[in-house]
Amino acid sequence: MTVLVAEFTALPGEEETVAVLLGDLAEQARAEPGCLEFAPTRHADRPSRFLVYEVYRDEKAFRAHLDAPYGAEFNARLGPLIVEDGSQLTFLRPLAG
Repeated sequence: MTVLVAEFTALPGEEETVAVLLGDLAEQARAEPGCLEFAPTRHADRPSRFLVYEVYRDEKAFRAHLDAPYGAEFNARLGPLIVEDGSQLTFLRPLAG
């Protein structure tokens, strides 16, 4: 399983545009056969800060997600709307249990 969080901060005034883009991406990602979870969220105290919790069946499914043409379109549209130079990815290792 491949598990990660993607985080980024919308520029002032771009929060709702980013939220809409992220909602559209979520619909497409959730339709991928290897996507087990794609949960976009906003920080409660900082509505300009977004976090997406993502779970893929395996590395191959994650690679397929990265290679999806709508992902490249999302990243191209997101870039000018956020503070960071792209999404900040943190890969996670689930605890056994």
